[in-house]
Amino acid sequence: SFPELFEKKNYELRIAGGAVRDLLSGMTPQDIDFATTATPAEMKEMFTSAGVRLINNKGEKHGTITARLHEQNFEITTLRIDVVTDGRHAEVEFTTDWEKDAERRDLTVNSMFLGLDGMLYDFFNGYEDLKNKKIRFVGKASERIQEDYLRILRYFRFYGRIAEKPGDHEPSTLQAIKENAKGLAGISGERIWVELKKILLGNHVNHLVRLMYELDIAQYIGLPLDGNLEEFDRVTENIQNLCPKPMTVLTSLFKVKDDVTNLDLRLKISKEEKNLGLFLVKHRQELTRAMGPEPLRPYQDFIMDSREANTNSKICELLKYQGEEHLLREMQQWTVPSFPVSGHDLRKMGVSSGKEIGTALQQLRDEWKKSGYHMDKEELLSCLKKL
Repeated sequence: SFPELFEKKNYELRIAGGAVRDLLSGMTPQDIDFATTATPAEMKEMFTSAGVRLINNKGEKHGTITARLHEQNFEITTLRIDVVTDGRHAEVEFTTDWEKDAERRDLTVNSMFLGLDGMLYDFFNGYEDLKNKKIRFVGKASERIQEDYLRILRYFRFYGRIAEKPGDHEPSTLQAIKENAKGLAGISGERIWVELKKILLGNHVNHLVRLMYELDIAQYIGLPLDGNLEEFDRVTENIQNLCPKPMTVLTSLFKVKDDVTNLDLRLKISKEEKNLGLFLVKHRQELTRAMGPEPLRPYQDFIMDSREANTNSKICELLKYQGEEHLLREMQQWTVPSFPVSGHDLRKMGVSSGKEIGTALQQLRDEWKKSGYHMDKEELLSCLKKL
């Protein structure tokens, strides 16, 4: 196994960052990153002579080597110090000092190392913070933020993941975030959207989005200046436990469709996300449950009349937005019925001109729809005789 290779050469190797946080919280980490005192060149030489396959990726100048072993990729990064940063990119210098490497990480809960023997190396009280569900920057908040302004959103994301209750922030941290909010204007939309989506699906989303407005962040990440926070409160209440898409949650802030367009300009969201946002803004008020025995009918009719693909999934998101849990379950069980009559059937009955066939099919389709899509071929054709 590759730890033995490092041991043989007297290079130190430890698990780093997020994986340590997850392991200490009793969760299975998604991927395990390693840190080492070996330089990239030393690692390459060691792996190559041991016949371990290396995946060529762009990480090497930041000190990351990716080794492929037992069908898995392992990322191993040399300890480093950031020399200069412009708030987006850092020049790095390699080091063998574990504390120096921990010092340049963003949050205390992400700055720990775990030896393969189970020994924890924790220079900034990360374990204490994790147990107390505290989110804190390593060292001075303003310095960490200025190294990479995206860390403002990472703070929110981990707050939503780890903190027990809303409002549990250090005032000095919020102050530092507010003073540096403008720095987010220089961060690419794609990076912001990745973080924002995770915030939207995490806990305390309500509290965190309000905070984005209070701390002047909203305007720099594509959110409308006058976001509809009341609607946002209502909808975040509605969709608990319904697994909405991030866009479904976010759209509740929007008042008009330009809000969706502006978000797209800033964050370069996918076409599907943009269409979902526009769909919800357009239909959230009018398209609602019917009174009476068939509450789902308006939604079903909408799907049947729609000429577009994936209307079904958009309708499901609309039901989540509206908090219609029972209708959503029904909708997920419902399959789109197919219209039982074809032009071929009408020809057999002696309707010959294409134009007449078109008209007749349309009339039958209307009858079929009125019946709640229950009429079968026989009933529809006997209906045609009456017409």
